[in-house]
Amino acid sequence: MTVESGTTLREGDGSGAGVEILGARDVPLGGPRSMTVRRTLPQRGRTLIGAWCFADHYGPDDVTATGGMDVAPHPHTGLQTVSWLFSGEIEHRDSLGSHAFVRPGELNLMTGGSGISHSEVSTPGTTTLHGVQLWVALPDEHRHAARDFQHHVPEPVSLDGAELRVFLGSLAGVTSPVRTFTPLLGAQLTLSAGASVSLDLDPGFEHGILVDAGDVHVDGTAVRPAELAYVTPGRTTLTVTNGTREAARLILLGGPPFGEEIVMWWNFVGRTDEDIRQAREDWEHGDRFGVVHGYDGDRLSAPTLPNVPLKPRRNPS
Repeated sequence: MTVESGTTLREGDGSGAGVEILGARDVPLGGPRSMTVRRTLPQRGRTLIGAWCFADHYGPDDVTATGGMDVAPHPHTGLQTVSWLFSGEIEHRDSLGSHAFVRPGELNLMTGGSGISHSEVSTPGTTTLHGVQLWVALPDEHRHAARDFQHHVPEPVSLDGAELRVFLGSLAGVTSPVRTFTPLLGAQLTLSAGASVSLDLDPGFEHGILVDAGDVHVDGTAVRPAELAYVTPGRTTLTVTNGTREAARLILLGGPPFGEEIVMWWNFVGRTDEDIRQAREDWEHGDRFGVVHGYDGDRLSAPTLPNVPLKPRRNPS
């Protein structure tokens, strides 16, 4: 996996340490019938935020012009996928036999574990596709967990000038029932025009704030749309302000620092070069990942591995 640096440090209003800004890069998703996404994790300067190891942000995408999303069956190991939409609808099928739809404000979480495959296709009724696709690295003791699929619709919570939807973990007195293998936070925060909200944080967590829309300031530091702001552990509060006359929207991610090194390549998360090469071999020639039924087309073939060993990565100290 090629990871390019896009990290800057912006000073805030003096209320705390500088906020690290992770810029996005455009990446084609889904093989020959690809759509373009904006990727902020991983990159050279930061591999993970908590156990969050991957963040794609896409849209608003005019499906009539772009063709929408059509990601053929493909494999995953050693991770959980988190699908969250702002608009549109995606049909999900996997080798566990799950057939579900991703809709705005509804969480679909799939556990790859030792191996799963799935497809993702925007539905015919979708005109605008807009959302995020996130991955969570499984800790070593659970990375061979059984395949699983969970669906959850979090209730919106009204704050002063804001609306919060907690889809993973706990925030503002709300706890998601969705099972994870490490402590995590995943939430959507929508701020009214000119609103400012202070959130109580777990000081053991590091956090990422992915801005979808709006002139957002995080503890006084500007974060532009499509950027991901990183803040270190130790903070007990976080203040987010919307400086525009329209609503602002962001995704808040968090978790305790992930102390393990991981190897990420294509759709696999492992610990060694051998893990990845075996997963690729099993996808191309074995039955480890099962079969996705109901997709109209061929599954994706794995890309060619590099000639040099894949090296484990972890965050800088």
